[in-house]
Amino acid sequence: MNLKKPKFWDYKKPNIYAYCLLPIAYLLQILNSFKFVKKIKTKKLKIKTICVGNIYIGGTGKTSLSIKINELLNTNNIKSCFIKKIYKNQIDEKKLLETRGKVFSSLKRIDAINQAENEKFEVAILDDGLQDHTLKCDINFICFNNLNWKGNGLTIPAGPLRENIYQLKKYQHVFLNGNHDDLSDIKKDILLINSNINIHTGIYQPINIHEFDKSTQYLVFSGIGNHQTFIKMIEENGFNISKDIEFPDHYKYTEKDIKQILDQANSLNSKIITTEKDYLRLENKMTKGIKFIKSTLEIIDEKKLINTILEKNEIN
Repeated sequence: MNLKKPKFWDYKKPNIYAYCLLPIAYLLQILNSFKFVKKIKTKKLKIKTICVGNIYIGGTGKTSLSIKINELLNTNNIKSCFIKKIYKNQIDEKKLLETRGKVFSSLKRIDAINQAENEKFEVAILDDGLQDHTLKCDINFICFNNLNWKGNGLTIPAGPLRENIYQLKKYQHVFLNGNHDDLSDIKKDILLINSNINIHTGIYQPINIHEFDKSTQYLVFSGIGNHQTFIKMIEENGFNISKDIEFPDHYKYTEKDIKQILDQANSLNSKIITTEKDYLRLENKMTKGIKFIKSTLEIIDEKKLINTILEKNEIN
């Protein structure tokens, strides 16, 4: 079952529903802090590891950043790959990564990392895994979406955070992903928590925009972690949107869903577009009349990012 996150999670301040759930959130945090983590003895890894994770649950651009890091490493003639833990509801992310490079998957990330090392890869990029305490990566990037930032600032189920926002004190790198947003307040908040943290930023850019006629109307649908960021990117690039439909993250579309979308688009005299990730979840028989926007994450100060990675991982 796919469920949409509660709207109150992204209010600027907690509301009555959040406060009612706060005791459960506190209890879960206490249990998590005392959780017994079995230490797994592994050989010292030759492969360098980069974790692209998050504290805010879903829709923070982890996969987009993982793909961009892989591109930057390949440009520098460094043999890199993706590590993706097997989740039945995240097949779309695995498919997307496979269109961009080599992916190693396993129920345990360490097993996938060992496979990558055996195949002589130099760097393993983990798409997610920040809360996997059986691993200690060489470098961690904690991703946030510009629109949502920390939501109401509370942890699950009172808010959208996997761990307290003040845990940023223990990290060195934050990545802010989105559109052309004013980030001054967010950066100020982050630096108040950790004045030494490195703040990186990225902007989503469509790369197949030439395939679309901007003079027409479009019905847009998606089932991703942050639908509104996708909508804003399209609008910033001159698309006319007659209607947008939001589904839960990783939503599994049925023929009935697609028929309803087609019928609505027809009634609005609109063409249909979605994200590449959503398109990969559609069965071949359901894609007729639907096109997808292919996007990339444009890194602001890309040179700083690659220097950070190369220096941290001591890759020659």
